[in-house]
Amino acid sequence: MITTYFIIIEVVVLLSRLYGFMPGLETFSRYERSWLKDDVRAGLSVAAVALPVAIAYAQLTGVNAAVGLYSCVLPMLIYALFGTSRQLIVGPDAATCAVIAAVVTPLAAGDSLKHWQLVMTMTVMTGFWCLIASRFKLGVLADFLSKPILMGLLNGVAITIIVGQFSKIFGFTFDEKYLLERLGGAPSYLSQTHIPTLLMAILTVVVYFVMKRLKPTWPASMFAIAVGGALVWAFHLTDYDVAVIGSVAGGLPSFQAPVFNIGIARELVMPALNLAMVSFVSMMLTARSFAAKNGYDIDADKEFKALGLANIASALSQGFAVSGADSRTAVNDANGGKTQLVSVIAAVLIAVVAVFLTAPLEFIPSAALGVVLVIASVHLIDLKAIWGLRVRDRQAFYLALTTFLAVLFIGVIPGITLAVLLGLFQFLRTVMRPTDQVLGLDAKGIIRSLDSSDKASSVPGVFIYRFNSPLTYFNATYFKRRLLERFARQNQLETVECVIIDAVPCFTHLDLSVMAMLTDIDVLLRKRGVSLVLAGRKRQLISWFEQTDMVSGEEGITIRSDLYLALKMQQSHVAACEAQQLDDSHSDDSTETVLTHSQI
Repeated sequence: MITTYFIIIEVVVLLSRLYGFMPGLETFSRYERSWLKDDVRAGLSVAAVALPVAIAYAQLTGVNAAVGLYSCVLPMLIYALFGTSRQLIVGPDAATCAVIAAVVTPLAAGDSLKHWQLVMTMTVMTGFWCLIASRFKLGVLADFLSKPILMGLLNGVAITIIVGQFSKIFGFTFDEKYLLERLGGAPSYLSQTHIPTLLMAILTVVVYFVMKRLKPTWPASMFAIAVGGALVWAFHLTDYDVAVIGSVAGGLPSFQAPVFNIGIARELVMPALNLAMVSFVSMMLTARSFAAKNGYDIDADKEFKALGLANIASALSQGFAVSGADSRTAVNDANGGKTQLVSVIAAVLIAVVAVFLTAPLEFIPSAALGVVLVIASVHLIDLKAIWGLRVRDRQAFYLALTTFLAVLFIGVIPGITLAVLLGLFQFLRTVMRPTDQVLGLDAKGIIRSLDSSDKASSVPGVFIYRFNSPLTYFNATYFKRRLLERFARQNQLETVECVIIDAVPCFTHLDLSVMAMLTDIDVLLRKRGVSLVLAGRKRQLISWFEQTDMVSGEEGITIRSDLYLALKMQQSHVAACEAQQLDDSHSDDSTETVLTHSQI
């Protein structure tokens, strides 16, 4: 019996570890039969949308169409097990594919085999960066690139993709690499328009929007591409130089070790880091929005791990980098998808096409794929939202606009690098120059900020200060300056006898520069007859004082448990002093009286 209990306990512990390692298993273990119908319908819809988009993104990345399909299968299965979002669909994404193409194309120098190898290597590096971030619990980086920066980045990437696809839609080839040069040569390029190719693009647009109008829930992109492919096959449009994607190497993917110079691989390390950052932030924005809508939480660190494993799985199956796909996630949610089973169903359907049904794909016209990419990119453009930031948050507007213009003018990779740096500078600025408040008491005796509302008033003889950022060596000088400036301002209105600092928000870790700055402030205040009190984190501060040989108590800086106790003790001290002065005054009066009587 005891042995049975031990076995049960071991099984429970093992399952709990598996559930913690693979959150999808927990969902599948308590799967309800009533969810199956919705998940199957959503899985079919996601597969129908993902198929044409995956092929189009493969063309954007510069690899075979089958690679786009491979990039959907294993990553979707891996994310279904390791991800914490029930609705998120991972797969090829416009921003990630644009980044890969921008990095790999110049390094490959026209060698298609090297191009594929570099794509796969960059995908593996991206996956490893994500796993490293997950190992060190850097899921907080989901908030590192602020939404305004990501808005500017995605708008810039979308416009870059759209302009790049014009060559497929109009049937010419760009000679320039950058957007401005391509736009500058627009008249010359338009004169080279290939009419049959343009007509195929127009037909794709017409079919797409007709399907959207007649059957809004059907996969319009797939129907538009299918119609184009059928026309190419039926009327031999390749004889009229209508470009098609050509032979698609289907079947099961076979791993091939990349063979290239290690120096070239070194060039991919930092771009892969940028790609991991952008992919993760974009994925988290999508995952969190749908999680909030459906009433559950997302674990950012586990999402980092899931994204890393999905990218490594994609590379092992000859695929390229993946991220959270907002459009396919929206399709999943709109069709009532309940669990990660949607990803499993969609992955199986795409795998069947990739292995057995690739022959018809060779007739798909490049112009139709260009149209699909343009339509997908148009959905990323939201210039109105950027302009709206101008009124709501001017600083956010400048961040979004700077990132947007950087992507357009200097390229995708430099633009992403600038976006990361802007996010870093924004964070440093917030930490180095945070907000601060002078505190007082309201009519109910509650401590609150002094502001123009006059709901609170300062405590006579006491200056209470709060600094809304952790104190460290690079903002200690600013803290000292702000405290003394605000102290001097209040001291002009009334005599201040005590300065109380709210230690909770700012004293978060031991920093010798901060402790030295604190000693300087204490010395300056003591010369003016003002005592210094730290309120909050008492045990922590006493420990730090002992480690740095600083003096606390009556002969040094006073430390209290919280603001209310510090204020109460200060008022008690003032009352005691006043009582002592009163006693001394009575004593002096008595002495004078005695002297007078004696003199008499």
